[in-house]
Formats: sequence, structure tokens, C-alpha cells
Amino acid sequence: MNYNPDDFLPLTLQEKSSAEIMRPSKTYWADVWSRLKTDRLAMLGLLTITVIILFAVFGPMLSRYSYDEMDFNFSNEPPSLIHWFGCDMLGRDLFVRVMYGARISLSVGILASIIELLIGVAYGGISGFKGGKVDDVMMRIVDVIYSVPAMIYVILLMVVVGPGLKSIFITLGISYWAPMARMVRAEVMRLKNEEFVIAARVTGASPSRILFRHIIPNAMGAVLVTLTFSVPGAIFTEAFLSFVGLGVSAPMASWGVLSSDAVEALAVYPYQLFFPAAAISLTILAFNFLGDGLRDALDPKLRK
Repeated sequence: MNYNPDDFLPLTLQEKSSAEIMRPSKTYWADVWSRLKTDRLAMLGLLTITVIILFAVFGPMLSRYSYDEMDFNFSNEPPSLIHWFGCDMLGRDLFVRVMYGARISLSVGILASIIELLIGVAYGGISGFKGGKVDDVMMRIVDVIYSVPAMIYVILLMVVVGPGLKSIFITLGISYWAPMARMVRAEVMRLKNEEFVIAARVTGASPSRILFRHIIPNAMGAVLVTLTFSVPGAIFTEAFLSFVGLGVSAPMASWGVLSSDAVEALAVYPYQLFFPAAAISLTILAFNFLGDGLRDALDPKLRK
């Protein structure tokens, strides 16, 4: 077979460069952020959460009214240029009380997330990594905790420590990490036989190092999505417990307390219920939008 040697000359550097397909290098989290930014609803949710946090932290400081300042001259005053959200039956400014209530409601959501992250991830990770009888015993404990309604914990704690924010925090500490533990266990059982885990074992890594340095970081996508969806659940739980009288005590104001106080005069002064209920709905909706966006952005199948 005849061939021309000139057809097999090496490419020049310029020819190689012209044929090279260049793509900017991105880390995993940089790629997640770039895809999250394209989701308008997720970014709207993130912006809304940021604004609510800023209002909760700095809003009451900048107002000339305090959350417990009473002025009966403004009792049940409708929204106006002086009192943007109106006043309650005791003449307290509702705008400040809604912002102050955001501190309590958001603190409950943040505390629930911290509890989930610390206890749920560690407990579920150990259960899924160990497997066998250890896994069976640990998961049966989770099943028992998860099967008891949170209301039962609150009622029992009321007898011991009395109603209030402390009872809600203890209730979340007892029961709120169980769903996270289940999810992390499933992720760990899926990942513990992957090749990178086998390679870590071959190099002599200890079980704790394999779990917390190799497996858990690879499950953080699902953990972050679960945390994002759990925050509105904790906020709603606090609002419900405060609404039925098992939450914070006067003069402290959470969104649930404000809603409960406004129900009595709903037919006459509906604005007193509208603003705290709107704050609850807006916060829950924003976290759900952000959670949906994170779920799509963290999906490795959608990574380009």
C-alpha cells in the first residue's frame, strides 16, 4: 500500500491550539452556584430570605417604637403612614412586632437546622456505615422517636419546665433530627461501597476518617436540600405551637403569637392577622423556592 509521508507530519503548535476546545475550569460548588443563579425562583427565594433576616436583625433597632411599647391612643389603629402595619388592641406597633417576631421564628428554624446537621448527620452516618445489628438498633430508636408526635413532647415538657420558647427548643432537640438521620443513613449505605471508599480503605484510612472525610462530604448535596426544606417546617411548628398557646409568653411576640392574638378580632380588624400570616407564608414559600433550586443545582446528572 502506497502512502505519502507528508500526510503523517506532526501538527504544529498553532494547529493544535486551533483544534483545542477550551472550557473554563470550575469546581463543583462553583458549578452549583452558576446553575443556581439561572433559577429565577430560587434566587428570588434567596433574596427574600436575606431581606427578612436583615429586617429581623436591624429593623427593630431602627424603629422609634419598641415591640412591647403600649399606647392606648392608637389602640386598633389601621395601617397608616405613622404605623405601617397598624396597631394591636394595646396600641403596640405591629410593624415592629412582626419584625421582632421574625427573630424568634427564624431562630427556631436555625436551631432546628443546627440540631439536624450535628445530630442527624452523625447518627445516620454511623448507623449506615456500621450496618448489621448496630444499624437495626439505631434505626429502631429513630422509629420510636419519629413515631411520637411533637405535641406529646410539648405537653410533657410543659409539666416539667412550663410553656415557652424553652419547651419548643427542647422539643426540636429531641425529635427534629430523626428524618435527617434516615436520609443520611440511606446516602451512606449507597456510597460506602463506591470505588473512592474502597481506595481509602486500601490506603489504611480509619473508619471515622472514611465516614467524615470521604462519605459525608459526598452526601452534602442531599443534606443541604433537606436542611433547606426543614427550616420552614420548624418555623411553621413554632407558629402552630404559639398559636395554640404553647409557645412564647407575652410580651414576646412570634408570628404564631401575633396570629393567635389577631383571631379574636378577625372580623373587625383583619389586617392584624394578615401581616403575621403573610410573613409566615412568604418565608415558607421563599425557603421552598430555594430548596427546589438547590435540589436541581446539586443534581450531578445536570452538571455540564
